[in-house]
Amino acid sequence: MRLCRRAFLQLAAGAVAPTAARIAAAQSYPARPVRIIVGVAAGGANDTVARLLAQALSERLGQQFVVENRPGAGGSVSAEAVGGAPPDGYTLLFVTSANAIDATLYDKPSFSFLRDIAPVASLVRGPLVMEVNPSFPAQTVPEFIAYAKAHPGALNMASAGNGNTTHVVGELFMMMTGIKLVHVPYRGGAPAVTDLMAGRVQVYFDGISGSLASIKAGRLRALAVTTATRAEVLPDVPSIAEFVPGYDASGWYGMGAPRGTPADVVDRLNTAINAALADPPFKARLAGLGYIPVASTSAEFGAFVADETEKWRKVIKFAGIKLD
Repeated sequence: MRLCRRAFLQLAAGAVAPTAARIAAAQSYPARPVRIIVGVAAGGANDTVARLLAQALSERLGQQFVVENRPGAGGSVSAEAVGGAPPDGYTLLFVTSANAIDATLYDKPSFSFLRDIAPVASLVRGPLVMEVNPSFPAQTVPEFIAYAKAHPGALNMASAGNGNTTHVVGELFMMMTGIKLVHVPYRGGAPAVTDLMAGRVQVYFDGISGSLASIKAGRLRALAVTTATRAEVLPDVPSIAEFVPGYDASGWYGMGAPRGTPADVVDRLNTAINAALADPPFKARLAGLGYIPVASTSAEFGAFVADETEKWRKVIKFAGIKLD
């Protein structure tokens, strides 16, 4: 069931004033360790950012913030676990762009991401990179579009999995340019990159943290980044929007909590997260991974997530994406 944007934003705004008991609880929060549930296995970019944040929050709030990995169903397993947890601030969700996509792909009447997860704070955003094998004839995005139109159905587009962020950003590109690529889903990004380098697929929209080293080493050619503006770590690589007006897609992370978490607890977490994002060493670590810190209020993050959910709903419906 899809929740309207206004209802989701009310979760962020805190429609009911906190009681005196809730205020007292928030003032002593956190009084014990806090779990951050991450919907991927340990070791990836999501997990790395989550652990950096957990360390920063532990230092700032005086209790251990512990990352717990619960992979499965593109992040839906972790989201559902947090949605059913007590709304006391001791179980948090590491929210990602995959959750906004999964809100359409996974139809579970018993759980709704927009209904059951309250936004806490934005963390980072980062572009994906439209990349090809260096031997591929197209040198630019316009040349790639022209080549694809001249060879309909002949180009394979890799992804890290059906319905993955690396998939839907490519579908958005097809939707806005009118070209048709053959989608080839892989079980993760590593085999997709391997086949791209071997020439078995022709294009891949990869997360910037996973492709930066290969691009700089010349093993892959970056045609463009997916955000509306260029990436600081790849300043000479144009954005797709420079050739396809209005195109804008990013991988992003944030923090969520079970619906009903006291507003004062959400505010305390939001303040601590924004302070960490402003800390120069922390910002430098994120920049090294290709991410841009994005501070926000909980309401601003809620509006962003609602907008992203609607954007990807339209792409999924247009492309007819179905889970295997």
